[in-house]
Amino acid sequence: MTEKIRKILSFPSPVPAKADYQRVKSSYSLREIKQMFGLSERTVRRWTETGIIQGTPVGDSAADFTYDFQALTLFRRVREMRAQGLTIKQIEAELQGQMSLFRPVGGQVARLLTPFEEALLLHEQDDEKAAEFYLEAINEGDNIAEAYCNLGIIELERGKTIGALENFTQSLKHDPRHVEAHYNLANLYYDAGDFPLARLHYEAAAQIEPNFSLVYYNLALVYHRLNNVPAATQSLNRYKELEPSDEEIELVDQLLKAMDVGRPATDFGVESGR
Repeated sequence: MTEKIRKILSFPSPVPAKADYQRVKSSYSLREIKQMFGLSERTVRRWTETGIIQGTPVGDSAADFTYDFQALTLFRRVREMRAQGLTIKQIEAELQGQMSLFRPVGGQVARLLTPFEEALLLHEQDDEKAAEFYLEAINEGDNIAEAYCNLGIIELERGKTIGALENFTQSLKHDPRHVEAHYNLANLYYDAGDFPLARLHYEAAAQIEPNFSLVYYNLALVYHRLNNVPAATQSLNRYKELEPSDEEIELVDQLLKAMDVGRPATDFGVESGR
């Protein structure tokens, strides 16, 4: 059993969340798109292969792709259509009708990067100038919520928790439905031991994107801390539905069994490893 599993089974205070803080990136893997938007890999591949959404093949594999920030914007549009009650088939028809709006006519057209896109590339290169370009993007009205969200990540990397809190909050001020900002605020409060506020923002993220799998794992940990075993069990079951192939699925099963019998996970007798 790994060190990480030992720590989570014994529920030290606070337990590390399932995933790290989420920043808006310039490129996403197929698995990351699946985790964030709850779309099946089969659906995403079909949309990519038919040209509805632009993806870049990974290596020599015709079954795996990466997606840039422009594609992410389209996936967010898919999220909104699902929230409106549209089925995947209806969404696909809508996207096919909009293809001309997202695809340049006559081949690829060269264009200059926006300040936000420049910041994304610099951020991934760990270049300190990324923060300057995020601020420029904010001043120019270029993806303001995303820029504030990523500035919050930079503040965390600098060890400035208050600065991170302020930037995540500003992100939500400009886009109250920004999933990454809610998720990051929840992680921030969770790490600080403020479980009620962590629950509030995890639940907000889950409400906006009901298929964002990582949220449910962390929600289970929060509910456990708040002594709400039924809600914790429900969240873990939801995570298991969304991530049946998770390599730590055995851990999820053990947590569910512990909750089912109404005893803390420390009763397993596993040391914390700390």
